[in-house]
Amino acid sequence: MTEKIATRDAYGKALAELGKCNENVVVLDADLSKSTKTAVFQKEFPSRFFNMGIAEQNLMGTAAGLAAVGKIPFASTFAMFATGRAFEIIRNSICYPKLNVKICATHAGITVGEDGASHQSLEDLACMRVIPNMVVINPADAVTTRKAIFAVAEHQGPVYVRLGRLNVPVIYDEADISFEIGKGIEVRDGKDVTLVATGIMVSEALKARELLAQEGIDARVIDIHTIKPIDKDILVKAALETGAIVTAEEHNIVGGLGSAVAEVLGELQPVPIKRIGTKDTFGESGKPDELMKKYGLTAEAIAEAAKAVIGMK
Repeated sequence: MTEKIATRDAYGKALAELGKCNENVVVLDADLSKSTKTAVFQKEFPSRFFNMGIAEQNLMGTAAGLAAVGKIPFASTFAMFATGRAFEIIRNSICYPKLNVKICATHAGITVGEDGASHQSLEDLACMRVIPNMVVINPADAVTTRKAIFAVAEHQGPVYVRLGRLNVPVIYDEADISFEIGKGIEVRDGKDVTLVATGIMVSEALKARELLAQEGIDARVIDIHTIKPIDKDILVKAALETGAIVTAEEHNIVGGLGSAVAEVLGELQPVPIKRIGTKDTFGESGKPDELMKKYGLTAEAIAEAAKAVIGMK
């Protein structure tokens, strides 16, 4: 995991590649195309790109209209504005009629850094997964981001894809990994505890596994890139075989991955669970790495939670 690429950069490149394969793909942005990287698509296909200005509700409404006439719209802005300001339009104009809109929101999570709490969307997964008909995806690296973009283009119906600002480790090899909506990836096997992570926290979970191995603890690592529909089978299997679960997300522990995993296992296979994420709080301005440490989104925090949850078996 030495190479680092931001998932937003991988998104921009994937969009341009996808545009060459499918002429029905169109892209909309809310005056942030250089930041969201949709400018890469705009350069290749200017007639299929629409800058809607700083008007996120109009962005989503127009995307809905384009989907209604057979286009495959990818609508992008920052996660805070996509899921916050435009929530009602997403709910009523996209998800209620189940229109084929792909909402790809960048700058999610605490790693937005210096932009501060007003721009650090820590609630977006919760907001999107609660809406009927919405698929929610949070890729871990550049490789799964590219594969996710091609997968959602084939999927019929609304999709929310969460993307980040920060350069993050490339975990997977393009040739060795398959991506299927709704199917988690067992990144590493293990028998003592399972670390269930999403997005940029997958790389932290892999680091935590190494820390735990130094203490003789064998940790399984699962990448849940699709928060909804979540892969119940891989979670139940992990609970049965390891007996303890730690979830890790760059998101509020309320309503995100941790909640989704607890809901599944609470009904199907109850085991001890610890949740790593922001603890029902807003963020603040700061350097991304320092914020990750302050809010406990680190390999060390995951490892400590793993040891605690093993003790609860």
